[in-house]
Amino acid sequence: MKRFFKTAAVGQTAGGYTVLLDGKPMRTPAKAPLAVRSKKLAEAIAAEWQAQGETIKPAALPLTRLAGTAIDLVAQRHEAIVGEIAKYAATDLVCYRADAPSELATRQHRIWQPHLDWAGTRYAPLTVTAGINPVTQTPESLAAYHRAVAAYDDMTLTALHLATTTLGSLVLALALIEGRITAEEAFAAAELDQSFQIEQWGEDAEAMARRAAVRDDIGIAARFAALHRAA
Repeated sequence: MKRFFKTAAVGQTAGGYTVLLDGKPMRTPAKAPLAVRSKKLAEAIAAEWQAQGETIKPAALPLTRLAGTAIDLVAQRHEAIVGEIAKYAATDLVCYRADAPSELATRQHRIWQPHLDWAGTRYAPLTVTAGINPVTQTPESLAAYHRAVAAYDDMTLTALHLATTTLGSLVLALALIEGRITAEEAFAAAELDQSFQIEQWGEDAEAMARRAAVRDDIGIAARFAALHRAA
């Protein structure tokens, strides 16, 4: 799409802030007003648009995309999205450990266990298993994680959904969205097994591309949540 505006700026609305393209308020793909409560988030979205060249590149508008998703989709399916996210507690990545080789198992415990301990104190404990043995988490723990996810608003829930599905871990996603860990720390934890394999056998182009996409998604989820929290 060819650029159709000259200036992107921030404007105020009754519920917070919006982005103005040549003075006209932006709308989502579903034609709803694109309004956010955080001025910093609105400024960052406006900056995405202002940075566009002669041709608009949707891939360079990740904050806009997440805001639109929150308004058009998550707000309409809030309970369903909560359920999609909360179910990850039942099969969380950090609960499934290798029984061999010992070096990998040791690394998993060193990197994953502090996050699991934090989540156990903050929300509810989760049981760890090793090898191919499945583990069943208690209904009480699963309910606690469901309540934690349900407490988030639509914007934060959108970021949490992206983080959880990308990381394969609700524990890591919650730590990321709450600012306990950085995007790079979350990436390192989620990609621990793959990184270990790469150390042994090397990395091909396809794996590099996949890991770059994972890193980007984690980073944008963390940034979106942080901007939304900011005044």
